[in-house]
Amino acid sequence: MCEYIDMETQRFMGSGQLVDRLMAQVGDRGFAIALLKKRGDMTADGKLTAKGEEANAMTAEQRATKRASEKSGKPEYLYTYNPLTNTSTLA
Repeated sequence: MCEYIDMETQRFMGSGQLVDRLMAQVGDRGFAIALLKKRGDMTADGKLTAKGEEANAMTAEQRATKRASEKSGKPEYLYTYNPLTNTSTLA
């Protein structure tokens, strides 16, 4: 089995890279910004909201683990992150 790794998104795994990572994932800066605004992570004038700042301060791993934990109601420490799929699953 061959797993595809998008090297462009792999460049933006750290904290402070929310916009760049989303842009690499969707392939278009305008679309990425529109998504951030729709989700409430960015204001109409392009500044990160408190929610956006919180997400931007996290790494890709932390965001994926938080998403999985919130969805399941289980604690974050039970999760293992897979950078190839940008998902966290129960260990």
